[in-house]
Amino acid sequence: MFAHAIAEQPNEACGMFSTHAGVALIDYFHPMRNTKASPTVFALDGQQMLDLERDSDDAGRILVGVMHSHTETTAYPSPTDVRDSAGFDPFGSFRHVIVSLRQAEPVLRCFTIDGELITELPVVVTSGDDDFQDEGGAVAVVMSLPLAD
Repeated sequence: MFAHAIAEQPNEACGMFSTHAGVALIDYFHPMRNTKASPTVFALDGQQMLDLERDSDDAGRILVGVMHSHTETTAYPSPTDVRDSAGFDPFGSFRHVIVSLRQAEPVLRCFTIDGELITELPVVVTSGDDDFQDEGGAVAVVMSLPLAD
């Protein structure tokens, strides 16, 4: 996620992440195109989203969240993020990871967004050397997020 966020500068980066059903470990990040190509907002590519949903289903995976970067602000949902989340996460079930590039060292935080209610969730980041990702994706870290409230 960090590499994707840095590579997409000066624009915001975006993508989704998935896991196997019943597993509380996020082990796969799916970088996606920001159709807004903007440093202040993002939009997931609709066709990529449909393809990703199909491919995830075929692989026995479930999409559990969305990631995007903030190029100049902190890793906290902006009013635009809150408003837009209702469009692709109307039930507030996705995890929203925000990577801030405001400082020299990227900062990653995770939230649920349910209407106007923003709740931060703990994130555990481990080395990518643990064989968690076995499907050919490129990740440097593995995140453990609570997937049930």
